[in-house]
Amino acid sequence: MSEDTIASYIIALKKIFLIEDMPAWSPNLRSKTAIRTSNTRYFVDSSVAAAALGLGPEDLIADLNTFGLLFETMAIRDLRVYADALDGQVYHYRDKNGLECDTVLHLRNGNFGLIEVKLGGDSLIEAGANTLKQLADKIDTTKMKSPSFLMVLTGVGQYAYRREDGVYVVPIGCLKD
Repeated sequence: MSEDTIASYIIALKKIFLIEDMPAWSPNLRSKTAIRTSNTRYFVDSSVAAAALGLGPEDLIADLNTFGLLFETMAIRDLRVYADALDGQVYHYRDKNGLECDTVLHLRNGNFGLIEVKLGGDSLIEAGANTLKQLADKIDTTKMKSPSFLMVLTGVGQYAYRREDGVYVVPIGCLKD
């Protein structure tokens, strides 16, 4: 396939609201780390991806990596809805050193929160929290605000809680409240 063909497919998928781009976030950092500025592309509805792959519930349970990617897509969709209701925007962050943040929820007043999306489990939650703290430590707070919150958004659990290090762990079902 040529680049033109792929570009025309992407345009068509955007026009029928099947995919959506998430722009990159460019914060003021203390170091001169190069930030990746390309958009990340997501399905508007992760069930479309599951259907296109012919995956059912048993398949997803058997392949937690794919399930995690589809869960992230679903979580991003929900976060976009909530951000829009708050007159905000969602972004992603990635730098040349491999530090990534799944979602930056940024409001018009300059407040923002950093969010990592994980299916669940202590080791994944810990990894997400560490990523968030690393990024928060890089932000030059003399030029912009500190993050209003750091959150690991999970797929499991009934209750949200705040860890001793200040990172919130929030099951996706708690976002509606």
